[in-house]
Amino acid sequence: MNDGGGLPFEKDRPRLRAVAHRLLGTSPEAEEAVEDARRTWRPENPVAGVARACLARLRARETHRGRPWDPWAPWAGGEPTPQDDRTGPEQPPQTVLDRLTPPERLAYVLHDEFAVPYEEIAPVLDHTPAATRRLAARAAHRLREAEDMPEQDLPRQREVVGSFLTAARNGDAAAVAALLDPDVVLRADAAAVRAGATGAHGPAAVAEALAGRVAAAGKALVDGAAGLAWPAEGDPQMVLAFTVLDGRITSVDALSDAEHLRRLDLRLTPPGHSPPARPHERAARDPEEARGR
Repeated sequence: MNDGGGLPFEKDRPRLRAVAHRLLGTSPEAEEAVEDARRTWRPENPVAGVARACLARLRARETHRGRPWDPWAPWAGGEPTPQDDRTGPEQPPQTVLDRLTPPERLAYVLHDEFAVPYEEIAPVLDHTPAATRRLAARAAHRLREAEDMPEQDLPRQREVVGSFLTAARNGDAAAVAALLDPDVVLRADAAAVRAGATGAHGPAAVAEALAGRVAAAGKALVDGAAGLAWPAEGDPQMVLAFTVLDGRITSVDALSDAEHLRRLDLRLTPPGHSPPARPHERAARDPEEARGR
């Protein structure tokens, strides 16, 4: 980021407008965000101020999301708009950016499209630079369906989801809330919405939306990551896929559509059993055994 001079907002306004437009998707919102940042600006980088203003709008938008979510929304759902200040063959259209949570969108756009260092994005998100890097990597995976998902601590992820399940079954609201990131997002596809799951943003809203379903769910592996399947026995009618970052749940995807479920690599865990460890996990737990002790 460039600190600018005596009039940083006027000097950098074209770039600030480009950042805001890419984050928010419309010119009026972008102009409002830049003006909000200018009015409340304190001695900090102007891009950081604009990013904070955009993040507040993205969070509000998520809270009032009015339509069901499709995790496999086709790229044909939208095209890059001619008003974009920065375009390129690799740039995802705005409709595809809507697949991201607000922190993922901010980390991805600022770093991957505007070359802002993670160390300067992290304070805006109140995360460490390492966590911010993982957010951007997860965003890139969601957008481009990259072959390799960013490296995950699967045992830790399973521990967090297992603790969430236990807390929900015990009706321990405080423990549930402690496992949810302040920016946690619950998204539901159309079939999940018809089944009673509703999108939500923030720990209290997400905990309330999931309370009934989670208590009756069972552990599962969803595309190799920790998840839950509801009901715990029989054919799953809903799958909950979790994203965990720094020991907290940052997003939950509620999937009930038959086509969506068919796309998943879903492995149910029988009650009282632990999910089978993959080879690299066994090696991490017992390196001597992996070497053929």
